[in-house]
Amino acid sequence: MKVLVCDDEENIRNLLKRYFALFSIDCLVAENGLSAKRMISQEAFDAVLVDLKMPGIDGLELIKWLRSEGFSMPIVMISAHGEISDAVEALKEGADDYLEKPFDPEEMVRRVKLLTEARNLDVTQNSNDGALGSLIGSSTAMERIKDVISRISKTMATILITGESGTGKEVVARAIHKASELSGPFVPINIGGVPENLLESELFGYEKGAFTGATARKIGLFELAGGGTLFLDEMGDMPLSLQVKILRVLQEKKITRLGGTEEIAINARIIAATNKNLEDMVRKGKFREDLFYRLNVVRIELPPLRERKEDIPLLSAYIAKKLAKRMDKRIEGFTPEAMEALKAHEFYGNVRELENILERALIFSDGPTIGKNDLLFSQSVSKDMQGSKDDLIPDEVYSLKEIEKYAIIKALQRWEGNRTKAAEELGISRRTLITKIAEYGIEL
Repeated sequence: MKVLVCDDEENIRNLLKRYFALFSIDCLVAENGLSAKRMISQEAFDAVLVDLKMPGIDGLELIKWLRSEGFSMPIVMISAHGEISDAVEALKEGADDYLEKPFDPEEMVRRVKLLTEARNLDVTQNSNDGALGSLIGSSTAMERIKDVISRISKTMATILITGESGTGKEVVARAIHKASELSGPFVPINIGGVPENLLESELFGYEKGAFTGATARKIGLFELAGGGTLFLDEMGDMPLSLQVKILRVLQEKKITRLGGTEEIAINARIIAATNKNLEDMVRKGKFREDLFYRLNVVRIELPPLRERKEDIPLLSAYIAKKLAKRMDKRIEGFTPEAMEALKAHEFYGNVRELENILERALIFSDGPTIGKNDLLFSQSVSKDMQGSKDDLIPDEVYSLKEIEKYAIIKALQRWEGNRTKAAEELGISRRTLITKIAEYGIEL
């Protein structure tokens, strides 16, 4: 994969280039809009990240030029704290997503990957078939899900997507948004990834002077998603104190910014997703029953990959082709033994685990065909966490740094590269974990 970062701040360019390199993504940089135009005209990019405020040609003008010239690659717009109203305009002009500074580089890479994969899957962008093309599989379960999406695409019903981690809940949410042909943007937020004290201001926004540090008005995500879709991922992590306010929004279709008095009508479709059992959380008093019923208007339950193994050949072929393109390798398929091994694996990490296994296979494969010996199946991680803490320590160690590096590698392997889960297990913050990965040169 090759991405272009256009930002007039050198430190931002260097930061993004360094983080893309950690994920083996080729990143080129441009310091202004004119340089970006020249580079885009000379070579192909899979995605473009554009700063909103730049001297000369600003980000909005560059986005307009890209779309007027017929470039269809995903565009992620980068905005500073007080520029969210401009971000709305950029999304209307053709940007696919936005990031507000300061942002989490890992989240940035995840969004770029997801947008690129979704764009590569679109065969007919302006049709429902094109939107549903991102849902790989022909099993009975997947066909049922596609049928539900087709039926609800012309409504604004609230949707709840449930399923284990790695089953593709955001992919389904984006497919619903695209099939609905909404005029507004798709705006995702990971509830569990935002500190509780900041979550309310992210969702509702605030007025200037609402609290110390509120030097300008901030437009919240409910407003930003106007005419489009607000995707509330990891809804099971929503604090109880905030659930009543979300319920009121769903009931009244209005919000009030923090520090404000004016009620603002919102017209975004709400899609929530969780890998937790909300019914069980309701019984335990950890999730409001009335909010659950407001969210559960239309329920889409994604089956784990081990329950739709007939989709593994099709999924594997697609993922291998996508990875081969990113890694500039030639791939023709799988040996029968390799495919049987894939179909026999339980995949507790679901599609995400399958992708990790195939990425490793492509790295170590010498030929155009993936064989059984190219596949390395890590020990699956279930909800009960197999193995013990004692397994972390090798027989011989020489320093505390080696122990720390080994512990990080094993935690990342157990969680199939999921940094949030690995950090929780290690008892450190995700930002600290990312710093350690870079410090030790750990390749995933």
